[in-house]
Amino acid sequence: MDLINNLSLGFGVAFTPINLMYAFIGCMLGTLIGVLPGIGPLATIAMLLPATYALPPVSALIMLAGIYYGAQYGGSTTAILVNLPGESSSVVTVIDGYQMARKGRAGPALAAAGLGSFFAGCVGTLVLAAFAVPLTEVAFKFGPAEYFSLMILGLIGAVVLASGSLLKAVGMILLGLLLGLVGTDVNSGVARYSMDIPELTDGIGFIVIAMGVFGYGEIISNLGKHESERQVFTADVKGLLPTMQDFKRMVPAVLRGTALGSMLGILPGGGAVMAAFAAYTIEKKTKLHPGEVPFGQGNIRGVAAPESANNAASQTSFIPLLTLGIPPNAVMALMVGAMTIHNIQPGPQVMTSNPQLFWGLIASMWIGNAMLIILNLPLIGMWIKLLSVPYRWLFPAIVLFCAIGVYSTNNNTFDIWLVGLFGFIGYVFIKLGMEPAPLLLGFILGPMMEENLRRALLLSRGAWSVFVTRGLSASLLAVAALLLLIVLLPSIKKKREEAFVED
Repeated sequence: MDLINNLSLGFGVAFTPINLMYAFIGCMLGTLIGVLPGIGPLATIAMLLPATYALPPVSALIMLAGIYYGAQYGGSTTAILVNLPGESSSVVTVIDGYQMARKGRAGPALAAAGLGSFFAGCVGTLVLAAFAVPLTEVAFKFGPAEYFSLMILGLIGAVVLASGSLLKAVGMILLGLLLGLVGTDVNSGVARYSMDIPELTDGIGFIVIAMGVFGYGEIISNLGKHESERQVFTADVKGLLPTMQDFKRMVPAVLRGTALGSMLGILPGGGAVMAAFAAYTIEKKTKLHPGEVPFGQGNIRGVAAPESANNAASQTSFIPLLTLGIPPNAVMALMVGAMTIHNIQPGPQVMTSNPQLFWGLIASMWIGNAMLIILNLPLIGMWIKLLSVPYRWLFPAIVLFCAIGVYSTNNNTFDIWLVGLFGFIGYVFIKLGMEPAPLLLGFILGPMMEENLRRALLLSRGAWSVFVTRGLSASLLAVAALLLLIVLLPSIKKKREEAFVED
């Protein structure tokens, strides 16, 4: 009964004209920028975050959530039509989606992605609403030691579930933690690692790192690709609706992808990327029906399953953020920054101190998912025209928009130079095959870890044993150690590498 009352409160907040307008703007902008090759939800949110500063907190978060799943959705359009994933979780959609487009079936591929995403988004939001209250009650039992151990588990999870080399993922996490130390010491008030640069005494802004590494880094990388890699099948999008046979094959794949995505989204370090890869791997291992197209040659299940999984995961990844205050992935780390800017401390107290914001955000996700399906299927022609614009004309506009956004946060030109520097670093990471997402997670969690570590040691009078003598903290550390041990086993390591193979 409580759940129904809470949801009715949420829908009351979300259905106000102002919040409906911001949900629509968020979905529209998210899709618009998500459609551009290589930009993705992380860079999209980083670029558009300054646009939400002047908004009321509820409207700002509703708009940012809309941008997130709008960009997530837009990435699949680029993957299917241009053979370029709009973001990392669309990498597997490229494999079969692009082959369908080449065979003149871009319409059914886009419809499968859209319908699968809508269903999975609705289920993911329902899971979020159901788990929110019990998890918040558990969160109130957490002290500084438990929070520190939970963050350790989150970082270990990010390492385990990051694509590519384990060593590179650990390196990214450590670099993020080190960058988080730049600024002023919370206890002593002394500037540290600022290299006598006055602008660094307040630390490096998370928008600067996110926009540089993910926004500018991706743009530089895309400029290095040949124009022939951006062939758009404009003439081939005719019939939109999948056939009856397509629906029969899609439905089980969508259900499997949704279930998998809902579970993996909750895990620390999980999220949309891991869910999409895992869903595609499961579909490949599922027996082909008679007369079905093999995977890699335009199988509709290869589009429906990963798209459902990544959308379900993107909704359920809000669970640890809203209930525990811990971001499970890099996009949620940006949401933590957005909440902090609006003086909202993410964690269990949000539900009790600001129920309108908490339940309004959850209710807006249903509205956002419905808006996406209504917006995107009729507007496919418009997205195709946008994709036909030469990238050399698009990128200066994106770069300018990023620069204005960064400058507007602090009115400081130093930040623009810093974004340029991180853009170059992001490009180097891409060239070296290093997944930069764990860096942002380490950067956001680093100061929080330090604060909780110091608080726990202060309360225990310097006794490090506090982390293993408290039951909940010891359990979390044990799970983290077990995760690390399991992933280092040769057989598991081999399976993990196979899961992230793209073709």
